[in-house]
Amino acid sequence: MNALPPRPRSRVVILGGGFTGAAVAWHLARQSSRPSITVVEPRPFLGGGLAYSSEEPSHRVNVPTARMSLLPDEPEHFSRWLAHDGEAERDGDAVWRNGDIFPRRRVFGRYVAEQLAPFLDNGSIRHLRDRAQDVRRNGDGWTVTVSGQPLAADIVILAMTHPSPDIPAALQPLADALGFVADVYAPEALGSIAPEASVLIIGSGLTSADTVAELDRRGHRGRILAVSRHGLRSRGHPEVRGQPFGDFTSTPAATALGLLENVRSTLAAADDSGVNWQSVFDQLRQQGPVLWSALDPSERTRLVRRLRAFWDVHRFRIAPQVEAVLERRRAEGTFDNIAASLTGASRAGDSLAVSLRRRGERQVETRHFDAVVNTTGPAHGKALQTNLALRSLADAGLIRIDRHGLGIETGRDSRAVGPDGGPVRGLFVAGPLARGTFGELMGLPEVARHAQAVASEIESRFAALPPAQTAR
Repeated sequence: MNALPPRPRSRVVILGGGFTGAAVAWHLARQSSRPSITVVEPRPFLGGGLAYSSEEPSHRVNVPTARMSLLPDEPEHFSRWLAHDGEAERDGDAVWRNGDIFPRRRVFGRYVAEQLAPFLDNGSIRHLRDRAQDVRRNGDGWTVTVSGQPLAADIVILAMTHPSPDIPAALQPLADALGFVADVYAPEALGSIAPEASVLIIGSGLTSADTVAELDRRGHRGRILAVSRHGLRSRGHPEVRGQPFGDFTSTPAATALGLLENVRSTLAAADDSGVNWQSVFDQLRQQGPVLWSALDPSERTRLVRRLRAFWDVHRFRIAPQVEAVLERRRAEGTFDNIAASLTGASRAGDSLAVSLRRRGERQVETRHFDAVVNTTGPAHGKALQTNLALRSLADAGLIRIDRHGLGIETGRDSRAVGPDGGPVRGLFVAGPLARGTFGELMGLPEVARHAQAVASEIESRFAALPPAQTAR
């Protein structure tokens, strides 16, 4: 009997090599099918992305190392690497007084890169340092265009994470002004801000807090004002971490209001039991996919529009080292944050004039600053317009924005949803771009689990193929 011909190695192309894309590639490379994996990522190493490539010393991970890992089933994986690497000893500020470790972000990026290194060395993963300009169907497969050159793929995974932030409409007159920082993550974005400069920060979340901490580290002592629509500042971690508290899934809420009521009653019960509020939100985070699935689409949209800002500041906590800087600056009278909306801006001699209306007031006030820093966060809702590869797929009708404006419409199997409402064969979405379907997909533990799930989904499809057929 003649032996069956060997099955050609399936070709997987991953667009985006930050943590999401790197994690998917790593999980795929460790599986038995051993597909040919190419990651298209312009940065010099895989795994860093925007979040974990920062060279700013004050930028720290905002999750204790015990909860950060490439392996969802081994939460201590990064902690063990860190102990072996010795970074905690070299960075005396990394260990907080309760024993939790919050290293610099670039350290976590180095950890991910080192896990991928053996697979890059043996050719299981190829890093193409570039950007994809176009993605098209090609028969049963795909063609990805990179620097004018076609790259054949059986499966394409969309793992882009953080589009550049939008400039608020009211600040457009300052777009080219000296002293205006449109993207705080651009190289040396804060380098031109003088130590005594008055600074306006647009936004009051994690990036805003990081900006205050980095300015402070650079010796800035001028006044800083952070402005956001709700005036909510990212909360901190507890002195003593507890176990997740509450039960939201036995009878999951069917409406956004019902979920809010459940959260409030659980917070009250936690307080009565001497449990911190962070433990309640840790439970919400773990049970988030079930809660999100229990809501119909209109209730999910209501949740995003009405409660997202409140969720974000409790869910995405700042590292205690950063929180300490904010509290010290507030006590010194050199930092404040307020709730206000922007109504206009202009150049006024050597300063930048910004008009704003405080929440609950009618009067507009105009204030002058030496620098204005935009920390409004990635423009996820415009990813399909700003990213060339995604735009080519959208123009072809193969992907579309989800109804909540969070990313790409995706099926429960993580495949993109096509124009007929069915899954697009061979086109997967990984990480935050899929959160319209899966809910909580911004925190690292959740992204790691989703990356593993995407890799497992693809592996199962490889395993079901006949011996002489490539994957689709």
